[in-house]
Amino acid sequence: MRNIFLFIRRYRTFFTFLILQGVALWFLFSYNKYHRAKFLGVANEITGRINTQYNKVEDYFTLKEENRRIHRLNDSLLNLLPRNFGVRDTIVQMVRDSVSVDTMGTYRRYYSRPAVVVYNTINSQKNYIQLNRGSSQGIRDNMAVVNSDGSVVGVVVNVSPNFSQAMSLLHVQNKVNASLKRSGDMGTIEWDGVNPQYLQLKGIPKSIDIKKGDTVLTSPYSFNFPPGYLVGTVAEIVNDKSTNFYVLKIKTGTNFYSLHQVHVLANTDYDEQTRLNKETKRRIEENKRHRSE
Repeated sequence: MRNIFLFIRRYRTFFTFLILQGVALWFLFSYNKYHRAKFLGVANEITGRINTQYNKVEDYFTLKEENRRIHRLNDSLLNLLPRNFGVRDTIVQMVRDSVSVDTMGTYRRYYSRPAVVVYNTINSQKNYIQLNRGSSQGIRDNMAVVNSDGSVVGVVVNVSPNFSQAMSLLHVQNKVNASLKRSGDMGTIEWDGVNPQYLQLKGIPKSIDIKKGDTVLTSPYSFNFPPGYLVGTVAEIVNDKSTNFYVLKIKTGTNFYSLHQVHVLANTDYDEQTRLNKETKRRIEENKRHRSE
């Protein structure tokens, strides 16, 4: 305490000057309109800059919650895309009521659920992605996974009550039906296990006019993915001399290095489609055996 009083006594002249200077400025800005206006302008400018910096800091610490809100909004909008709906063929269907449930004649074929990536690998030849949603949240095997920007990520292959594991596009055993947006020709997307930024599109005939930069989308023939989701763009056209097909090098639409927010898409017709496909193959095999006997 004694040191404080000694400090004040030593600099009392300076402190007295500051007090008198403050009083003088107060009189100046209080009783002179011009100086008061100038002072308020400068004060507003300073406080505005301070508030701007404060808001930047505050925004930084609220980014996580803001991202969650945006992701939920994107998920609700994703569910409204026309590609998620189909039209039932009612030509031979008995209609009991003259008023249908959906006056547009459409039904929801795909629906989306938001999820967050909690684990992701890109350095192996068989990469997987773990999500914070599981069977308790309605996630099932064979559901498609797309990035927050709508680009293809992978397919769910295993589910626990609260988590799910997806096979990434960066998996040498993963194959996805895809098509060229410009021509509509279809092929199969594979990964050669080398560069996480590039995939391969196989099965495109050499008679097709292909250019670098052409967009590759999910095919209408996929059981997992709705048509029209971005797979990537053509980066290189490789002429395979041993076949009549190109091997196209595709730049991935998804940045697997920074994967975080995703959407899980379910095909409501998946069970029926796959069951019909299996039964068809089984019948063909049975017919072959009967003929051989």
